Amino acid sequence: MSEVITIANQKGGVGKTTTAINLSASLAMLGKKVLLIDVDPQANATTGFGFNRNDYEFNIYHVLTDRKKLSEVILETEVPNLFLAPSNIGLVGIEQEFTDQDSDYKLILKNKIKEVLNRYDYIIIDSPPTLGSITVNALGASDSVIIPIQCEFYALEGLALILNTVKIIKKTINSKLSIKGFLPTMYSSQNNLSKETVANLKQHFENKLFKYKDSDDFVVVPRNVKLAEAPSFGKPAILYDSKSIGSIAYQDLANCILG
Repeated sequence: MSEVITIANQKGGVGKTTTAINLSASLAMLGKKVLLIDVDPQANATTGFGFNRNDYEFNIYHVLTDRKKLSEVILETEVPNLFLAPSNIGLVGIEQEFTDQDSDYKLILKNKIKEVLNRYDYIIIDSPPTLGSITVNALGASDSVIIPIQCEFYALEGLALILNTVKIIKKTINSKLSIKGFLPTMYSSQNNLSKETVANLKQHFENKLFKYKDSDDFVVVPRNVKLAEAPSFGKPAILYDSKSIGSIAYQDLANCILG
C-alpha cells in the first residue's frame, strides 16, 4: 500500500522543503519508490534537485488545471527510485482558478494522484507556507501530515492554526487524515530556546514525535551547514554529504517512518 504524506506548516522558514527533499531522498535510498510532488509556487523542492524552469515544459500547475496528467509531468531525479512532479511560479495564480470552480476543487490533487498511486511506496507533498487552497488540496489528498517546527521562540504559537486546519480537513473532506508527527528543526544545542522548544514539544506531543526504536530519544534536525548548502548544488544532503549530521537526522527520520 502506498502512503501519501504532506509536509505542512503555515509558517515559512521552518525547514518544510528541506524536510520534503531529504525525507524523500532518504526513503528512496532505503529502496522505496518515492514521488515528491512540489505544490509550492516558490518551487524550492524542484530547484533543490537541480532542475530549473528550462528543464521542463509542464509542471504541477498543468496537472491541477487539467491540461496534463500527473504521469506526464514527472521527472527522474539523480537519486535512484526518486521521482519529482515539479512546480513553477505560475502556480501562484491557481488560488483564483480554484475559487472559480465548484466545491470539488478541494479534492483535485487527490483525484490526480489516483492515476499514479499504485506506482509508488511513498508520495511526499511539499506544500506552500500558507493554509490556502493548495495546502487544503494537499491535506485532502494525504494519509498523514508531518509538521516541521523550528526550534525558536514563536515556534509553538502558530501551531494551533495548522492543527485546527487538520481538524477541519478531517471533519469535512478527508476523514482518514492523521498527524504523522512533529519534527523539531534547526536545533542548536548551544541555544536555550532550542532546548525549551524541544522540551515543550516533548511535554505536549510526546506520542507524536519520531522516536528511535527501543529508545525514548526522538529525531531532531540540527542546524547544519551541509544541509543548508546542498540545495545550491541541486542535491539532497544524502548525495551532497551523507555523513553530515543533517543528512543523518533525515536518514533516521526515514527509518522511523519505515518502522
